[in-house]
Amino acid sequence: MDARGGGRRWWVTGLAAALWWLGSGPARADEISMAFGEKIPPFCFPETNSGIEIEVLSQALAFRGHVLKPVYYSFARIPVAFKSHQVDAAMTDLGQDMTAVGAYYAEPAVYYDNVFITLKERNIVIRKPQDLKGLSVLSFPGGAKRYPDWLGPVARSGRYFEQNDQALQVLTLDKGRYDVVLSDRNIFRYFTLLLSLNKSIQLRPVTEQSFVKFNPMDYRAVFWNKRYRDDFNAGLKHIKENGHFDAIYRKYLGDNKAEPKPE
Repeated sequence: MDARGGGRRWWVTGLAAALWWLGSGPARADEISMAFGEKIPPFCFPETNSGIEIEVLSQALAFRGHVLKPVYYSFARIPVAFKSHQVDAAMTDLGQDMTAVGAYYAEPAVYYDNVFITLKERNIVIRKPQDLKGLSVLSFPGGAKRYPDWLGPVARSGRYFEQNDQALQVLTLDKGRYDVVLSDRNIFRYFTLLLSLNKSIQLRPVTEQSFVKFNPMDYRAVFWNKRYRDDFNAGLKHIKENGHFDAIYRKYLGDNKAEPKPE
């Protein structure tokens, strides 16, 4: 055998093996910036980079070694920041279809179950969009885009308003400044509990009214990078299976978690 030829064959074989090992090794870990809303306790606490959503998404990304870097915006700015590539990902699309611009949606990580909330003493019943006629509605930003059939007519009548600080939803509804609040069950309950700790505030009972069938696909993280999305989905599946997902919810809500309800 030609020693030189054998040496060349060994070198080529060794190079191929090395390339295979590098290609099949663990995926590269990166810092992933993600747009979050500013004021949505108990899901996001910007001051401490904590909250249900922050911790769920952080642990899911950490499964493949990625580090979550939260970047906070007003709700209205989230899709703007994402579409302009200021961030790698966004917690939600805020009702805009991001597949149209080439983004990738993840599996649902946390659930926002939006309901209409009214003062119990008002006896307001909302079963169809026409029931909102003549009523003023206070929503989180993007509510009218999310539910155009319900809130479009209210917006056109000039009786639709948005508030980024959802603690004010509880207070203004209680004071009768608006007839209806659109909010996630857990967010509204969290702020109600928080405000109730102030003994000088006596909040009136409210009624929660489901108006659409709960769809977990309404709120999903969206990524520009398909690998990040796939790594996230793998991590989310992992923390659900090992119990960490439920533990995060218990940490912030205890036994007060409101489960999503169908219409």
